Amino acid sequence: MSERNTIEYKVYGKYALFTDPLTKIGGEKFTYQIPTYEALKGITESIYWKPTFVWIIDDVRVMNPIRTQAQGIRPIHYQDDKNDLSIYTYLKEVEYQVRAHFEWNGNRQDLAGDRNENKHWDIAKRMVAKGGRRDIFLGTRECQGYVEECKFGESKGNYDNQEEISFGVMLHGITYPDEQSDANGSGQMSVRLWTPVMKNGVVHFIRPEECRIIRDIGTRSMKQFSPHINFMGLDEFAKDKESAI
Repeated sequence: MSERNTIEYKVYGKYALFTDPLTKIGGEKFTYQIPTYEALKGITESIYWKPTFVWIIDDVRVMNPIRTQAQGIRPIHYQDDKNDLSIYTYLKEVEYQVRAHFEWNGNRQDLAGDRNENKHWDIAKRMVAKGGRRDIFLGTRECQGYVEECKFGESKGNYDNQEEISFGVMLHGITYPDEQSDANGSGQMSVRLWTPVMKNGVVHFIRPEECRIIRDIGTRSMKQFSPHINFMGLDEFAKDKESAI
């Protein structure tokens, strides 16, 4: 049974680039075979997000064959305005079904007054129907994506009868200071890794706190939000709802 605050949608596009960080060292990029948890979280946040809650990605279903295509790219140097030549390897003609739900951000006690489950769930469903509040990107900005409503598991997928496919060690996501489960105020950022397995076309994501391979990457301060200054309060919901319709 899906939780009440669950949304389901399909996202698709001509190209996708879920970059394996190991391939960026030489200035080139090579995509993972499947989207990462963090990439799908970013897509879901582009559909609808507020700092009051955190999106948890539950499952992704791979609908199309996993195919790649290499392209020559001329990125600009960081140190000057000259160009360089790199080869980027993209996924081609991708389509995924995604299931996700939101949970209150326990580190955001300053936004506890905005914890209205019905409000956020209703808005999230409307935003899925409208294709998202912000532009959708499949890994990188040059890979435009499109979101539509769907029922998770509907339609025929290319890997429905493929019992099990392992993808080795992959990036799971980044834990930001305001999402640390210990809420100790340390401001620590960390990178999570895991070993996904696709069964009958579906990858079930473990929760961020269940990842066992974690590497700290630095500290950052948690952004503060103030109602009516840089955050919309409950009394402004009616106006927000009217503009979203």
